[in-house]
Amino acid sequence: MAKKILVVDDDPELHALIGFALRREGYQVLEAHDAFEGLEILAHEEVDLALLDVMMPKMDGLMMLSQLRETHQDLRVIVMTALTTPETAISALRDQACDLLAKPFDIVQLLAAVHAAFEMIPQDIRIEVLSARPEWIELRVPCDPMAIDPLERMMAQLTTDLPQETRENVTYAFREMLRNAIEHGGKSDPSQFVEVGFLHTPRVIIYRIKDPGEGFKIESLYHAAILNPEDDPMQHERYREAQGMRPGGFGILIAREMVDEMVYNELHNEVILIKYLGGAGLPAKPEIDK
Repeated sequence: MAKKILVVDDDPELHALIGFALRREGYQVLEAHDAFEGLEILAHEEVDLALLDVMMPKMDGLMMLSQLRETHQDLRVIVMTALTTPETAISALRDQACDLLAKPFDIVQLLAAVHAAFEMIPQDIRIEVLSARPEWIELRVPCDPMAIDPLERMMAQLTTDLPQETRENVTYAFREMLRNAIEHGGKSDPSQFVEVGFLHTPRVIIYRIKDPGEGFKIESLYHAAILNPEDDPMQHERYREAQGMRPGGFGILIAREMVDEMVYNELHNEVILIKYLGGAGLPAKPEIDK
């Protein structure tokens, strides 16, 4: 039976575009043009996924999401918004949105988000929000690789005040360290959790990522580019191929260059990423030589 998707948006052109794309993929599409109409449909229809616009008349999509959680705890929800603010991302996280798509997005991005949402088991990928202030976020994230892309998109909304290059750098570093924590520390086991912290002040951005693993020794990372000798920058790729591992291994090396400081605890199951910023009347701290 075709999965049923509810699209809630006050833009008829977007309805037509999204509806066409989803129906072409074999989904059944229900349409609502405001939040009240969407809640009415949910009261009478079994829906597998809801796409909610944020900026709508009468009731915005975030308020609708909060209300529907009272009766639909496990409904998969993707938030669509042109209002890319920390508050939007935090609200979406608090009410267990699967993903946040910033408008304008293309159909490829939409379909990828929908596919990823259906790959998730709602009760297994629920992110626990421990602190939800724009300048101080604390989360417990299940060790499911499917949670990486949506969480990256939501966390990126917390740094929209930064210059684009700085924002891209810290987002990349966060993503790579989160992936390592989930895949290597948590063994991609959704019953295990990674602790994620985010601190943003006028002077600094700090990410903290702690995985449930036993840690590692840097000198044993033969699969990582960070140990390659200067005269053999691809040595780790041969090791990965021999071990049947996917291509890669550049995460730590590149992420370290994207931030000013990367500090591990003694066990190496917890890492702090630090990026210095120019605050009011303050020059940006110069890059630290690695």
